[in-house]
Amino acid sequence: MLNTVHLPLNPAQNDQLNYDREKELRAFDESRAGVKGLVDAGIQKIPPIFVTDVPSSDERSRSSDVSGLHVPVIDLKKLHQHSLGQRKKIVEEIRQASETWGFFQLVNHGISNDVLTEMIEGVRRFHEQPKEVKVEYYSRDNTKNVKFNSNFDLYQRKAANWRDTLFCVMSPVAPDPRELPPVCREIITEYSAQVKRLGLTILELLAEALGLRSGHLIEMECAKGHSLVCHYFPACPEPDRTLGITPHSDPDFFTVLLQDHIGGLQVHYQEKWVDVPPLTGALVVNLGDLLQLISNDKFKSSKHRVLANKTGPRISVACFFTTHFQPFNRLYGPIKELLSDSRPPLYRETTVLDFVTYYNSRGLDGTPALSHFRL
Repeated sequence: MLNTVHLPLNPAQNDQLNYDREKELRAFDESRAGVKGLVDAGIQKIPPIFVTDVPSSDERSRSSDVSGLHVPVIDLKKLHQHSLGQRKKIVEEIRQASETWGFFQLVNHGISNDVLTEMIEGVRRFHEQPKEVKVEYYSRDNTKNVKFNSNFDLYQRKAANWRDTLFCVMSPVAPDPRELPPVCREIITEYSAQVKRLGLTILELLAEALGLRSGHLIEMECAKGHSLVCHYFPACPEPDRTLGITPHSDPDFFTVLLQDHIGGLQVHYQEKWVDVPPLTGALVVNLGDLLQLISNDKFKSSKHRVLANKTGPRISVACFFTTHFQPFNRLYGPIKELLSDSRPPLYRETTVLDFVTYYNSRGLDGTPALSHFRL
């Protein structure tokens, strides 16, 4: 029962000698109720395991309202009209966004609003089930295709984030449909298939933006695997004292993100935090560390974060294009066609597994994992 989890409710206890952080982390983890369990229990103060150094309310407001800075929005409506000029225009927009922001929003991408809405609702249904139903999915075992937990890096970081997550590995080895939660099984399967098709199109455009053949990144198997990471951010009683997600970059080739209407996602650009506002029907694309590595820094993997909010829950679904912890031994290094005497390789080769293992061993500590692989 939730009332058996004796988490301190007074943040001042963080400084008291009798505060045992490891004990409180274990108690939270062993409750298997996640952050939503704390909210359901009626807490008014966030437990000290979540307290982090975050900007004050005024600073958060200023950082999210940066005049003249807007994440690029790219319209794919004319992509399939067999117009070479239109395709070149879209490729150029993606090139500019990838070299500067590392982020862009896609509209008219081919996935219907009905599918997007149902995917959000499916994630809501899962997380708002009784604890007794969700607990059978609770795990920290990286070999499991489908699992639910709160903070994959709970024991690695100084402060936990205010979110719970359903994690589903969808390829290269698809889960048995019976492994997926019944309340969202159908929509997860449908959305996974559609976002995979979109991912292949994105890879073609990214390859062309790098000056390569359209199929180059696909042939490198950058879309061999993908996972759906379904986040649930409950309303937070003290949003100025914690974060939904700590500043980080993603350990994949690229991410396709579906977010609801609440907002809170920000990208770090020109030393400022800039909002990535929810747009009806849009999907956010952000480039990951592995794409920066194989592009030899031509494309950028940008740091981003999610603010906590008194309004909620906020729901998002990130599709990570990576083989993650799957046993896949292909080596990835800077693409040879992008190298020259004046542009030598900047990174050593690595497998996806080795990269992700190193990334996860440190947790979301705000420092780029890429620096560990730089020559």
